[in-house]
Amino acid sequence: MLEKKTIIDLTKILDGTLEIYHDENYRDPELVIKPWCSVHEQGFRVSQVTLGTQTGTHIDAPAHFVEGGATLEQLPIEHLLGRYFWIDLDALRVEAILGDVLAAYRNEPILFLASQQKQAYMSEVCLRALCQVPAKLWALAGSVHVLDRDPLDFHRLIAEQGIYLVEDLDPEAAKQVQPGGDLIALPLRLTGVSGAPCRVVVVQD
Repeated sequence: MLEKKTIIDLTKILDGTLEIYHDENYRDPELVIKPWCSVHEQGFRVSQVTLGTQTGTHIDAPAHFVEGGATLEQLPIEHLLGRYFWIDLDALRVEAILGDVLAAYRNEPILFLASQQKQAYMSEVCLRALCQVPAKLWALAGSVHVLDRDPLDFHRLIAEQGIYLVEDLDPEAAKQVQPGGDLIALPLRLTGVSGAPCRVVVVQD
């Protein structure tokens, strides 16, 4: 019964305030929303939307970082919703703690990685241990840097393991997520692509 649950929308609004990913040598496609036709002109209103596959809250398929990796449609829809296992990234600085965390894992199909820091840090040992968990979908609140590795190696390492990643969640909404609940991440039904914008909702116990 949803009326007894807390529903948290983790999706960023797609408007002119949205930050577009860029670095010194690259920039994702801009988000452009403009009128196509109006009720006055055509009898109905349509807007044209131009955006990249990783615009706003989105899902990365392994193909985003691995040449020949799995594309978006290769993840069955049943992997895009279900119980999540909540992990506090701020507590994973020591490998021994990871063992205690994973002892509580009960075969949830989704990992929800949360941090109260702007940038979370994780050792490569921790990350490779997490990749052994049989969850094909991870949701990331914030960002993760693997110690002593390139800034994008978190993404590359999990992509190499065939893991799909939901990221760029609304940071304020993500702070409300606690252990215990279900996550629904529904991307646009595109094929042959490295990802897609998606609506992400948590139904909290």
